[in-house]
Amino acid sequence: MTTRTRAEQLAAVASISDPIRRALYEFVSRSAGAVGRDEAASALDIPRGTAAFHLERLVESGLLETEFLRRSGKTGPGAGRPAKLYRPTDAEVSVSVPERHYDLAAELLSSAIEESDRTGQPVREALERVSTDVGRALGAAEGSLDAVLESTGYEPVDDEADGLLLSNCPFHRLAQNHTQTICGANAALLRGAAEGAGERDRRVEFEPRTDGYCCVHVVPGTAT
Repeated sequence: MTTRTRAEQLAAVASISDPIRRALYEFVSRSAGAVGRDEAASALDIPRGTAAFHLERLVESGLLETEFLRRSGKTGPGAGRPAKLYRPTDAEVSVSVPERHYDLAAELLSSAIEESDRTGQPVREALERVSTDVGRALGAAEGSLDAVLESTGYEPVDDEADGLLLSNCPFHRLAQNHTQTICGANAALLRGAAEGAGERDRRVEFEPRTDGYCCVHVVPGTAT
């Protein structure tokens, strides 16, 4: 499955804000097979040129992909040019404002349950270990703790002690309903990210707050 950046997902959502484009996308998505321009134009009762224009915009935004096929079944000279057909891509588009990553939380929780079943380790301990491992991988991939915080939607802001407060929680609704479990995983994830990124001058502290900030605080100092 294709992984999209947030900018690409926002662009894809903006692409289907046009009523005709959205109707074309829904028609193609609900069709049993790939759809041609004539077919789409007839279904929406719009000119073929209009259908072609909007279908190509959907391809550019990554919502549709194309293939070429001779629908007559004929091959060789005289068979005619293959038709350009459209079908949905397998990419998912999901955008939330503020930014949320419930898919990441689901991955952590599912992996922890599987790890617990496999090893007999208590689920909460497995969740902390899995979250730390995933955080290390994120830190190593992004190259810095700051990059992880930005790409995962924590919206870091400077505080008065030269540290960072996180003004957004990517797991907000889950953290409200399952505070101890989700906040513990959150702290382990970012500690792992700091370790994976080779952070030397700051450490991640678990500091539950009541002022709207995330339960994690990035402060000066070496991790212990």
